[in-house]
This record gives sequence, structure tokens and C-alpha cells, in this order.
Amino acid sequence: MNLLLETKRLSKKFGGLTAVNRVDLSIEEGKITALIGPNGSGKTTFFNLLTGVYPPNEGEILFNHENVTAIRPSQIARKGISRTFQNIQLFQKLTVLENVMIAQDLYCQSTVFGVYFRTKAALKEEREMREGAASFLRLMGLKGMEDQEARNLPYGAQRLLEIARALATRPRLLLLDEPAAGMNTTESGDLMSLIKKIRDQGVTILLVEHDMRVVMGISEHVVVLNFGQKIAEGNPAEVQKDAHVIQAYLGRGKRRA
Repeated sequence: MNLLLETKRLSKKFGGLTAVNRVDLSIEEGKITALIGPNGSGKTTFFNLLTGVYPPNEGEILFNHENVTAIRPSQIARKGISRTFQNIQLFQKLTVLENVMIAQDLYCQSTVFGVYFRTKAALKEEREMREGAASFLRLMGLKGMEDQEARNLPYGAQRLLEIARALATRPRLLLLDEPAAGMNTTESGDLMSLIKKIRDQGVTILLVEHDMRVVMGISEHVVVLNFGQKIAEGNPAEVQKDAHVIQAYLGRGKRRA
């Protein structure tokens, strides 16, 4: 088993609130892992720790056996971790193609001089970026929408565009934060197929998702958080039957009622 990502006693506090509490997590390369739990259980905070948005108060993050704890988000991306967001974060007034091309700027070699004077090298790199962006859009089923402004896409297509942009950074590990949110049954079913296709192309997946049909349909390993702590993990069938998981969800439901 080749572990691509490990966290050890990872913790984050905001004042007197402990959002993530000494979480140990292992992500096996080439697998789809789901991180689930009731609202407020620390899932998005955990993603923000992995991507350098927040520094941890305790613990460490190992990616490909290298300590990447608390380095900058841009450095995290260059090392091969990319993400989408719970609330869609697109460049709304740019075209679909431009949104994906921007992500490839992470590896752009052209100088300001070359771009301004349109040198052969700069033009060649721009052409390669366009072709690369177009290939990610085809993968996500967005072919033919390249010239539309992102804000004009249907909601489900905007979700797919955000995944295409994340893929354009060439990640080894892709973090998906509620990718099926707001999608209907048909759209979420198509999304499941796309996520499997991305995994089959060599990208390891860690997703946060509330749609249990999606989680149980594509995940090979499931980790459950509650009040910032890991309370269970295992394959989908094991987690579904775990008494602590059932109590976490049903208990929250009773309090809301």
C-alpha cells in the first residue's frame, strides 16, 4: 500500500473552539476516499489545513512522504494537491476556456517580455495551454462551451468547470468539497462516473460530500468526523453500520428537530 497523504494529530483551534482535534488520516494513492460528517464537524476546515489556507495548531501533514505542514497554498499546488470549493469560486466574467487556462499558469515559463512581444516561445506555450485546457473541458463534458462566460453556465456545469480548472494544475491528489451540492439525481450520477474516470487517469481523490448516494457509490474508503474528531473509518458498508456514525447523524437530527 502506497500512502500518498498522511496527517498526524492534526488540530486547528479558533479561539476556544477546536474545529479539528488530533486527526490521523491516511490516503492511499489511486483510491477514492470520502470525508463525511454532520454539518460543523470540521470537514472544510480539514481541507483548508491540507491546502495551506490555515496553519495547524498541532500535528503535521505528509504528502508523498514529505512534510508539507503550513506551507503556502501556491507551494501546496505545485507539489500536487489541488481543490475545489464548497461555494463555487470561478472567474465569473472570464470565459470557460480562460478559467482553465489560468490554472495552467502555475507552470508557465514565458517571461513578461515574451508575452508582451508575442515571441515564438510565448505563442507556442499559449497554444499548448489552450489545447490542454480544451482537453480538460472535454473530459468534464464541457466541449462547445469554451467561449461562454463562466457566469452564464448552468449551476451543474459551473461545478464541472471548477473541477476542470483544478485538474489543470496537474494534481496527484484532488480534493473535492461537496462536488454534488445542488445537483439533481441525473447530474450527480454523471458526476460519479466522471470522478471514477479522473481516478482511473491516475489522480487520487479525497471528497467531502453530504449526498450519501454519491459517497457510497464511488468511495473505496470512508472517514467520519464529528465535532472535529475522527469517530470511524472503513469501507462504505462498515461505516454505514457503525453505531458511532449512526448516533452522530441521528443525534444531530434530533437536536435540530
